[in-house]
This record gives sequence, structure tokens and C-alpha cells, in this order.
Amino acid sequence: MAGRRRGQIEEERIPVLPARDTVHFPGLVNTLHVLREPSVKAVRKSLDGDGIVLVLSQRDMAIEDPDANALFEVGTLSQALQAIPLPDGSLRVALRGLRRVKARTVIQDGSFAAAIEEIAEGPAEEVVAESLMRACLESFTRIVELNKAIPPEALEAVVHVDEPGLLADSIAHHLPIRPTEKQRVLETFGEEERLEEVLRLLRRELQVLDLSARIHERVDKELGNSQREFYLREQLKVIQDELHEREDRVGEVEEYRLKIEASGMPEEAAEKALAEVRRLDRTPASSPEGMVSRNYLDTLISLPWATLTEDRLDVGAAAGLLDERHYGLEQVKDRVLDYLAVRQLKGSLRGPILCFLGPPGVGKTSIGRSIAEAMGRRFVRIALGGVRDEAEIRGHRRTYVGSMPGRIIQGLRDCGSRNPVIVLDEIDKMSSGAQGDPTSALLEALDPEQNERFSDHYIKAPFDLTGVMFVATANLIDNVPPALRDRMEIIPFRSYTDRERSEIALRFLFPSALEEHGLAADQVQLPEASVRELVEDYTREAGVRNLSRHISTLCRKAARRVAEHGEQTVVLDSCALRRFLGHPRYRRNPSEGEGEVGTACGMAVSEYGGELISVEVSLTPTLGPRPDLLLTGNLGEVMKESAHAALTYLRAHIDELAPGRSLAADAHIHIPDAALPKDGPSAGLTVAVALASAFSDRPVNGNFAMTGEITLRGRVLPVGGIREKVLAASRAGMTDVIVPDDNAPDLDDVPAEVLSRIRVHRVKNVDEALSLVLV
Repeated sequence: MAGRRRGQIEEERIPVLPARDTVHFPGLVNTLHVLREPSVKAVRKSLDGDGIVLVLSQRDMAIEDPDANALFEVGTLSQALQAIPLPDGSLRVALRGLRRVKARTVIQDGSFAAAIEEIAEGPAEEVVAESLMRACLESFTRIVELNKAIPPEALEAVVHVDEPGLLADSIAHHLPIRPTEKQRVLETFGEEERLEEVLRLLRRELQVLDLSARIHERVDKELGNSQREFYLREQLKVIQDELHEREDRVGEVEEYRLKIEASGMPEEAAEKALAEVRRLDRTPASSPEGMVSRNYLDTLISLPWATLTEDRLDVGAAAGLLDERHYGLEQVKDRVLDYLAVRQLKGSLRGPILCFLGPPGVGKTSIGRSIAEAMGRRFVRIALGGVRDEAEIRGHRRTYVGSMPGRIIQGLRDCGSRNPVIVLDEIDKMSSGAQGDPTSALLEALDPEQNERFSDHYIKAPFDLTGVMFVATANLIDNVPPALRDRMEIIPFRSYTDRERSEIALRFLFPSALEEHGLAADQVQLPEASVRELVEDYTREAGVRNLSRHISTLCRKAARRVAEHGEQTVVLDSCALRRFLGHPRYRRNPSEGEGEVGTACGMAVSEYGGELISVEVSLTPTLGPRPDLLLTGNLGEVMKESAHAALTYLRAHIDELAPGRSLAADAHIHIPDAALPKDGPSAGLTVAVALASAFSDRPVNGNFAMTGEITLRGRVLPVGGIREKVLAASRAGMTDVIVPDDNAPDLDDVPAEVLSRIRVHRVKNVDEALSLVLV
């Protein structure tokens, strides 16, 4: 109690707040409007201290300025919880009653104050108290039902009170009785006597309410004919307005029923839709619930429950279309045609989902579009990059106005067919978040054994997805969870060779860019030499996306020359490339065999295809008790372990590599472009070569690029992505590559044209590699 004990309060004078037309009870929170100046002073004085104030009711409520004799002796010691000043100088005070007390002496000096005396309250016998409490609650419940002036919240506040005295006080507080009667309850100290007093007041109030109801009923019957006629006419107007609105609602409900019957939805979905129609019929037209129901019904009706497009299964025609639209990708086309051939013979295929895996710009999504066109189906693309909410796949639960179905159901609704080709683009870019795991939500949709009854949280009815042909695309399969990966058949998309990219530019990209920029074929010429220069000097990628951008830039420049200067034909030769695109960005093998000490070129694979990385090693005098190894360049744990293994191998073989040289030096291994994280098990050989070059002071042949992991014994282990790595080395102009001997079968995937201009050296151990590259 604001840090003061009960005895201390009895010894002090407590500010007194006279209550004019109310009685404040212990255990309850009440709000008083304090208007009179002495009362305002008393409240402010209590707030300056610990907030304790004594509330005493007036004997005569009509007295405006009471004195000490005009106040009852028994009141409620209270805690001022909050006081809000009002513009007229008054206060709105929230008080919490603490206990009954008796004012021994009340003095008035600008405001009231009193010394108090504690009151001992007599407890009631348990059985008697229980009986009285039940009787009071029963009577109070009846009063709340009859008297609309008492809010239902009052009954809720009282029904859970289990203390006899507090129950009597709470009921007396809410009863619409005179303040003097409430004061009598306040001055009843025994709990049993207080309950009996409250029960007497409750039963009297029930009699009053029953009598009042009979009086109103008799008065209503005695209304004059003119008054009854006026009342009935007003009611008739309201009924007519309601009937007009009802007719509109009946028309809307009947329209929904007809649409549900015509939609062809299964029985389970139709039952849910009709139940929603009945709910809409009972909902007011302007309520938000009505809008939610309409959106839900519109979504159900618009879904293609029974709409199927007829498959055009002609493998020969599909093969011609794929060859016409896409250059290269022979393995991908072959697998797609196998898939279509089985569908042509069997009529259906319940098997794994196709997943096109490859770097950006190699045609994964466009192949999916071509499959849809070859089969005569509609095409839907769902971009999943950055999706981290499970509701994006399964839909939102229909609990608020903005809820909507998941992306799969939305795609089916938009295309208007139950058997489209749906491309799930960038499936490896999804991630888990606080809203769930969307990859797990895809399991049901992509599993042929489960998607017959796909459950969307919004429509709440199973939808058959067996007719949908799902095609997924990804850049890195490692980012796809194993459970989802198990339901898909991985079809790798290889990087394009320089010749393939040149052919794609001439056959597809350049004609498409001309049409897009409003140019005729005779207005712009792109020689093959310029295409080769674009491919070799301006782009270095696995796909053709940057190549397409550069060709579009050239066409825009050419269009400006034609429109501004009136040129008849613009030739995009080598000079035009430099004028429009600037100087070449890449140089093919600038080293020309001249290597550097401590620098080696490695080959790696990322989500963008194959690429070359440079490994640099610098030796510095040892400052500590033993040599140290420093690794920089945003390396992962696997690459760090490879560096330690390479250094251990060199320490064991330094005498063979460089007789007389010492390893007593700190080695700093750095891989440039530290903004990009680097990791993988294919840089061990490159790091070993760079370290050997630094410790032996012999440069590395700059024409070599290499890949492979090593053991502590110096054995070179096989790695993945040989085709992508060799193509990257070829694009960079390297003449020689070193690969593990165990990767010899993977060289069959490398195009013959690439192998014809690059020498591949297979090595079994580090010594063989060092003998090839160290000058």
C-alpha cells in the first residue's frame, strides 16, 4: 500500500473525498468525477503522497457544500490509480477500494482529512455462505435479464467471485438502488449479514421489475387505435424496405446455386459451397463477413474443376517444335520426348516430376513453355524465388478479408484448365521462415501418390492435381531439401559452348531483337565475326542472357542511327561494337604462358556455371615460434581444410620439390573477389600448386587451369562439374587443363569442338601436376 503499513495509516490523517451520489465498495475499481474544490484538493494531496484517500458518502445528497457532520462515518479506504485533469479544473479519478474503515474524527481545513479506525469483519459459516451466495447469484442473473440498464458484463464480473463479502459488495455496486441502501450494505460488517441484506435488496428489485413489466404490458394493450395504426404503418414501411433488399439477396443466392451446379465441382466441394451460400443468405448485405463469403464462392466457382484441354501427343511434331525453338540441349530434348512418348502410348504417366537443373540463361523456363505448346496445354509459371511463407503454396486460412488461395490454385484459376503445364521456377531459392516451410508444403502437390486430393487452406476442399504436369527449375540442387529432391527427376542443362552461343545469337536472339526494336532484316547486319567477338570478348557466361542484352543494345543503337541519321543499312562490325558497347570486357588468356610465382588458376562450378578462380600465395618471414598459415578470401570450411592438407603435403616433400629450401615462413593464401563466399572440394590441387610455386620460387605456366582435391599422401581425387569447368577454361582461352585421372569418363560429356582446341592432362598425384605446370 504505497510502502506504508496499516498501523501507520491509522496514526496519520488521510485525505477525505466526499462522494455525493455514489457509494464506493472495497475490492472494486470505480471512476469518480471530482468537481468540488475541497474534493479536488484532497485528491491532489493524496497524489502528492502515496495515493491513499478515504471515500465517505454524504448523508444528504442534495447538500452542495457538506461539512464534516454531513458525511457518514463508515467509508472505503482507497488507492488513487489515476487522475486525469479536465479543462474545467475538475478531475476524473480512478479509485481501487482497499477495505472498510471508520473515520474517528474529520477535520476541514480547505479540504477534508480524517484519522481512521480499522473494522473487523466477521466471517460467515461456510455452508451458510455458500447457500446465500447461490441465492444472490440466481437473483442477480434474473435481474440482469430483465433490466437492460445493467450491462451483461456486470454478471460476468460477479459470477467468478468466490469470497462471500466481496460478492455482496460487487452485487450491491451494480444494483440500481438508492445510495442510502448501498451505504447500509457498506456498514454491514459481518459477511453473513451482508449477504442476507443484499439478498433482501435483490428480491425486492425482482418484485419491482416484475410489476413494471406487467404495467408496461397493460399500457401497451391500452394504446389508442390511432397510435396503434401509426405504429403499424411505420413497421410496414420497414418491412417493405427489408423485403426489397431480401428479393435482391434471394436473386444473388439463387445465382450462386446455379453457378455451383454448372461448375462441375465434386460433391465434397459443392457441399462446402452450398453451406457458404446459406451462411451468406443469413449475413447482412453490408457486413464484412458477406464480402469474405462472396470472395470465397467466386474463387470456388472460378476453379476449373472439370475443364480439361485435350492433349496433342505427337512425338514427331514435338521433336520438330523443340528443334525449331531451341538449339543444342540434345540430352534434355531426348528426355522430354521420352516423357511425351510414354504419355502418347499410355495416355497418362504417374512418375517423378521433371526438374531442369542448370545455370541461368540456358533455357530452362522456355523449354517448359515449349513442352506446353507441343502438348497443346496451357502454360503457368510460378516464380518461387524468395518465397518463405507456407501460405504462398497452401493458401491462407479464411479468417480475414485479405485471405487468398495459394499460388498453385491461383495459377489453375487464371489459366482455366485442370491440366496445364506448371513451371515452378527457382525452386532452390525458397527458404524457411517464421510463417512455415514452403518446400514442405510442395511435397503434397508434387507427389503423384498424394496430389489427387491436394488441400488448400483457403478453399478447404480437395483439388485433383493429377492432370497437372509439373516442371521445376533450379540452379543448385544442393539447396533443395532431400525429401523434395526425392520426388523429382533431375535433368541437367549444360553450359553452352562458344559455337552454340554464336549459333543461338544468329538464329534466335538477333532476329528476335530486330523484331522487338522495329527493324527490318536488311536495315541491320551482324556479321559472324562480330558475333564471335561478342561471344568471346564481351560475354563470359554459361547461358545467353548477357549476350541477349548486348544484342538488344546494338539494335537500339542501330535503330537510333536509322531514325536520326536516315542510314539505310547499319553494319555491326568490330568498330561498331567498340563504339556502341565500349572496349571488350574480357581477354582470352592474357598471360600467353607467362606465369607468376605463387599464383595458380583453378576451375570451379557455381550456380552460374563454370568459372575460373585465381589462388595467390605470399610468403613472409616467420615472426612467431613456428610458421603460420593465413587464409583470406571468404573461404568455406572445406576449402580451408584443403589448404591445410596441401601445406602438410608440401612440408613432407619439400626436399624433393626444392632441395635445400626451408618451410620456415608464414604462408598467406588468398583468393580474390572476397565479397563472394567460396567453398567446395575441388580447389585442393590448385592450392598445392600455388604453395609449391611459392616455396620453390618457380612460376606456374599461365596456360594451365586445374581442378581436383588432394589427400595428405598427394593423391588427386575426382571432383564434379568437369564439363562446366572445361568449358569455362575454354571460354577464358586456356590451352591446357589438368583434371583427376578418375574423371576420365566425365570427359565424354565435353563437346568434341572444345577438346579439339584444349589439351586435357589427367593426373593421379600432385607430383605429376607439378611437373606439368612449374616452369
